Amino acid sequence: MKQYIAYLRVSTKGQEKSGLGLEAQRAIIKHFVDLEQSTIVHEVLEAESGKDIDNRPKLNNAIQECETMGYTLIVAKLDRLSRNVEHIFRIHNRLGNLFRSCDLPTTDSLTLSIFAGLAQREREIISIRTKQALAAKKARGEKLGTIKNLNRIGRIAGNRSIKEKAVIKNQMAKSFVNKCDGMTLAAIATELNNNGFKTSQGKKFHKTSVKRLRETI
Repeated sequence: MKQYIAYLRVSTKGQEKSGLGLEAQRAIIKHFVDLEQSTIVHEVLEAESGKDIDNRPKLNNAIQECETMGYTLIVAKLDRLSRNVEHIFRIHNRLGNLFRSCDLPTTDSLTLSIFAGLAQREREIISIRTKQALAAKKARGEKLGTIKNLNRIGRIAGNRSIKEKAVIKNQMAKSFVNKCDGMTLAAIATELNNNGFKTSQGKKFHKTSVKRLRETI
């Protein structure tokens, strides 16, 4: 039976106190571990930016414990580990198969590089869009720095990032389907679902959605 250390991360102390985002991470990890009939040894919670792993002592302690005890480090989403490709691969190189992200079908180098790149790109896009929006507001003479303004700018940047990420994931699903020659639509749908792919609406694949996807290839 596999034993996990669950790593949960939020970006601010305020989120840590309020629990925002933590319950979702906890639920995803619990569901994954329950399906495997495995156990969570303990949970590690950290409130730090996803940009830098060197200033995250709790993460580094968890990695060392996994190396020493043979536990597997598990996160709900790859961006909870880091939003930096280099940092993600540093951790993966240390832990190897003692690392699991619930949103990845596998943690081979190709899959990891694609999803790590998406996580980093999302951080970069949000940063760029936020700066552009603030500069535009300043040029119009509008007051900056209010919570309302910053929340709206963050939402706009985040939505754009989500759309770009969906396009890339859709291309990955098409490439996967191309390798499924001779399989029925139902069998392809099962394989897509088993490998963590979702439709453009974020739902599971069925015969109809597979048929629509194949028609666009």
